Amino acid sequence: MRVVTDARGLGPLRGCVFVPTMGALHEGHLALIRAARAGGGGPVVVSVFVNPTQFNDPKDLERYPRTLEADVAGCERAGADAVFAPGLEVMYPPREVVAVPRLPRVATEPGLEDRLRPGHFAGVCQVVKRLFDLTRPARAYFGEKDWQQLRAISAMVEQERMGIVIVGVPTVREADGLAMSSRNVFLKGDERVRARGLSEALCRAAGLGSVGEAEAEMGRVLAERGLNVEYAVVRDAATLERYEAGRPGRALIAARVGAVRLIDNAAWAGG
Repeated sequence: MRVVTDARGLGPLRGCVFVPTMGALHEGHLALIRAARAGGGGPVVVSVFVNPTQFNDPKDLERYPRTLEADVAGCERAGADAVFAPGLEVMYPPREVVAVPRLPRVATEPGLEDRLRPGHFAGVCQVVKRLFDLTRPARAYFGEKDWQQLRAISAMVEQERMGIVIVGVPTVREADGLAMSSRNVFLKGDERVRARGLSEALCRAAGLGSVGEAEAEMGRVLAERGLNVEYAVVRDAATLERYEAGRPGRALIAARVGAVRLIDNAAWAGG
């Protein structure tokens, strides 16, 4: 297992299969690495970098878990060939401007994460493009749990004509349905039980035939669980704008459980 900390060490890894992460790896991340390995191609490279430009709250950035030693061990077990763990000065050199690419519409117009976390997708697209420029991957793997992020990165790659294949990997869940997240460690006491409301709401919505019914049922379930709902909507799966009958749909939720903000989503085939 190679651990690379600067761009010079990436030369032999060009054309890699890439899995970008912010560390604090859990089974969901390891599933991405295993999928990357199973897909074949070049060496599997996993990045571990906690990107400051995508955090709205400095306290959230400060408390984000840093577990590099455990992350490297997990990457090795899952089949990665190398870990790219750059410092801040490698990603954002003091005398170099790392441009924010032009944001695609799906990162600015849906009124979901883009509305609630101003500047978030500018930071995401900035760091992902920087990582792509440094690693030059042939393919890159992202989890479907961050659905708007996945759609934004896919659209950015197409818009910038980067020639990278973006692969989405289904959300990995705990036995009770809760989507795996690095933030789950912050759930205390009954918060862990209440957090199941997100996946329960998505399951209930899946069997309903209209957007109105699905959104109302999600809201009802989340309220029963005592969650602070930021959005619970059904949207077009590709654009995340208003759902039109006959197109693939996506049900998406963001809610707070105490001080912990969680997101989840699932395919929706009503309408």
